[in-house]
Amino acid sequence: MSAVHQIPIRVYYEDTDFSGVVYHASYLRFMERGRTELIRALGVEQRELFDGDTALGFAVRKMSIDFLRPAVMDDLLTVETRSVAARGATMDVEQRVLRGEEVLITAQVLVACVGGGRARRIPDGLRQRLLLED
Repeated sequence: MSAVHQIPIRVYYEDTDFSGVVYHASYLRFMERGRTELIRALGVEQRELFDGDTALGFAVRKMSIDFLRPAVMDDLLTVETRSVAARGATMDVEQRVLRGEEVLITAQVLVACVGGGRARRIPDGLRQRLLLED
């Protein structure tokens, strides 16, 4: 299991609904940023994967989310991302969104590596880094 990667996210007006509470779909964007920054922290630019001869990308195949508490405009949140398994063309990721120490959202995400419209093996070097990051 890898170490937890964290990124800060400020809640802006555009992230909220009419009542000033974070709209549920905004959390999907926050968590996407967390997964992208995890890959970047491992030394891989998404553009490198996407632009190569064998272009690869990552797509969410399945996600289970628990919305525990709401965030509101101007909150400073932390998105935590941890890779818990990587095999073949998929990786399992656990994510949390926190306000301070308070857990607002938990998510289990199954991410598929894809290229040319098909599932592709996660490159060996990346798979090893996903599981060994500390």
